[in-house]
Order: sequence, then structure tokens, then C-alpha cells
Amino acid sequence: MLTIGELQYWSPAELQAHLRQLGLKAGDEVMLHAAMRQVGPLLNGPDALIAAILAVIGPQGTLLCYTNWDQQYEDALDETGAVPSLLKPHIPPFDPQCSRASRDHGVIAEHVRSWPGALRSGNPGASVAAIGAQAAWYTEAHPMQYGYGENSPFARLVARKGRVLLVGAPLDTVSLLHHAEHLADIPRKRVVRMEVPLRIEGETFWVWQEEFDTCDPVVEGLADDYFADIVQSFLLQDGCLGEVGHAASVLLPADRLVSYAVDWLENWSNQQA
Repeated sequence: MLTIGELQYWSPAELQAHLRQLGLKAGDEVMLHAAMRQVGPLLNGPDALIAAILAVIGPQGTLLCYTNWDQQYEDALDETGAVPSLLKPHIPPFDPQCSRASRDHGVIAEHVRSWPGALRSGNPGASVAAIGAQAAWYTEAHPMQYGYGENSPFARLVARKGRVLLVGAPLDTVSLLHHAEHLADIPRKRVVRMEVPLRIEGETFWVWQEEFDTCDPVVEGLADDYFADIVQSFLLQDGCLGEVGHAASVLLPADRLVSYAVDWLENWSNQQA
């Protein structure tokens, strides 16, 4: 670590070395979740971690981050998912270029979204920001309905055999598992419909979106943090463990994780029948 009197900072070279020891390599396409307080002191904060990842994956790699958006009006929806007409004029529409990332995802999501050259997909709640060689491909034509399913950035990460990187983040934050929820053949999935404002060519349009529920477990009976159970059991057979800075970190293969999660969900469902 860089030591200045009583102060210590993780250097860029150390962060890159930690990432390589974890298994990240040039050309990787990787979705990041990070809890920055776990990493320890960095000069330039979250930007230092992003820069270290980009340095390791290089110009042919791509960094992705699940951003969602900071809409702050879901509690006002009625039982059908409609927004009260009195509130509509006061809700800024979703704009991929400038709408803030959800604060629920920590500071890293907004830092990735606002990184120079970053692109962001157009489905508000399922939106993903990307930096690097394949950023345009990952973020283009994100379906507005069932945005964690086919042709989404999540599906594309699986198709490209990308990876998921958790730097200090809890195991239940792996958003790629929403794609597994979409794919799993299980009954009685919770479905959510809601009105969403979109900015299109300078005008606001309210559209209806439908998704499998991502705020609560996709079916009744699953534990609130069951994503962590899936990842923990997956790590017994696959994935890499290490540290980035002070943060306990995990690197997971996207395709094998999703396949495992789909099997896990379907087996769980069969046991409930």
C-alpha cells in the first residue's frame, strides 16, 4: 500500500494485481457489483476501481454494471401499477444518458454510468451501463418488456460466456440471477406491471412495462436472500475467491452460474409440488 505518514492507500498497481490473482484477464466481459467501503482507502475512490478493472481487461474487454434508475415513485403506484395523474407532471422521464443509477446499487453504478464513453441500455428498471469494446452491442435494443430475459444485456453476458465480479458486495446482489428467474420453468411467478415515463426525442411518453418481480422473490416461499444460497452452493464447485484491496471478492462464470441457478430453482419448485 502507498503510505503517507499514518495514511495508507491501495495503489492502482496493487488493485490490478489483486484482480489478476482473482482470475480477471485481458478481453474479459464482466458485470461488476461492488461495496466500496469494503475495499479500503483509494485515491480517487470508485473511479480507481473502475480504472483498475479497465486496465486489466484492456481495450478488447467490456465492463458492465446493473444500474436500474433512481425513479423514487414506486410507492405511489396503485394496485394496477398506474401512477396517480396528479404526480405524473412532476416525475422526470427516464433518459438513458442522464437519469441517475439507483442508489440501492451503491456508488459504483452511478460512477460506471457516468464514465466517459459509457453507454446505457434503454429499459429503465433493468438498465445496464457498459464501457469498452462491446458496450454498444450489450446496450442496444434492450427489450422494454421482460427486460431480464431474451436479448437483454444479461442474456448477452451469458451468450458471450462473460463473468460476474463481486468486490465486497453481498452474494445476494448478483443481478444476473434475475435472468435465471426468467428462464426457470416454475409455476406462479410473480408478475409486476407499472407505468414508466420515457423521454423520446425530447417528449415524455408514459408506457406500460411488465416484468417478473425483482423486488421480492420471484415465487412465494423462497427466502428473501435466496440468491446468496444459490451463489454460495455454486462456489463449492465453481468460481474464484480472493481479495481486491481489503474486500472479499468473487469471480463467477455467467453461463455456468445461470445454468446452475435455473436447475436450482426448478429442483426447488419440484420439491414444493
